[in-house]
Amino acid sequence: MTRNELKQMWFNLPTTTKVTKTILVEMDKYEGRKGQGTIQITYDGPSGYSSFKTHQVNPIEYALNKMKDKCNDRLEYDDQYDYSTYKLVIK
Repeated sequence: MTRNELKQMWFNLPTTTKVTKTILVEMDKYEGRKGQGTIQITYDGPSGYSSFKTHQVNPIEYALNKMKDKCNDRLEYDDQYDYSTYKLVIK
C-alpha cells in the first residue's frame, strides 16, 4: 500500500457526530470560599470543541441563569449557545 492510499483511507474513516454539552458546577472546599465555586461550560460537536471556565460567588444561580438564556438575540445563532439544552452537573 502506498503512502497516498493510506492517507486517503485515513481521511475516509467514519467519524462520530456525538454532541456533548455540559455545564459543570464545582463548589469550593476552602473555608473562606464556602458557597463559591467554578463553572465550566463545555461543548464538543461537529463544529468543534469549546470550553469556558469562570469563578462565581453564587455558582448555582449563575448556571441556572445561563440555562435560561437561549441567546436568541445573537447575530449568528448556533445551537452551541442554547444553554437550555446543556446537561447540568453539580460536584
